[in-house]
Amino acid sequence: MDRALFLEVLKDSYSAYYNIIEDEMLPGLPMAFRADYFSRAEQYWLSKKIKVWGNETNEFCYVFSAESFDNETVDKCVKAALDESLPRVKPHKEHQYSNVKVLFVADSFDKAVKKHIQAKKFEKSYKFSLHGFTMLKTCAVDLAAEEAYPNKAGYELAKYFQKLFAARKED
Repeated sequence: MDRALFLEVLKDSYSAYYNIIEDEMLPGLPMAFRADYFSRAEQYWLSKKIKVWGNETNEFCYVFSAESFDNETVDKCVKAALDESLPRVKPHKEHQYSNVKVLFVADSFDKAVKKHIQAKKFEKSYKFSLHGFTMLKTCAVDLAAEEAYPNKAGYELAKYFQKLFAARKED
């Protein structure tokens, strides 16, 4: 599968719910684009003056693309994504979570690099999780094998990419 075409399909898929940012690239890293998601829900009783609850969820998705990755580049990409996204998290009593997704799209992956990406983890709670939390979700997307290899926190990414690969085959 052609990587440039796949990135366009991925960007189009994310653009339904995410804000796509292409012009803010991380220098020295093979970043394709960033996608931000913000959601706020509230419930009222009788009028807007009587709020029952509020809930805020955010996701910051960083997509990196290269022919292949090595462990050092993976570490730099994850560190840069966390360094850029964590200051943008504003925890408060109605904040549920602000997750950071780091996706690595490559023509092929070395087995050791796939394992390295799957082993990545980061968790942070704000005021003992009363003001929400942040988790790191990583995923290696191997275009040659048409497989996705997420870390434990990003388990739902495997299903997402299976559907994306299946939709791509139908076209």
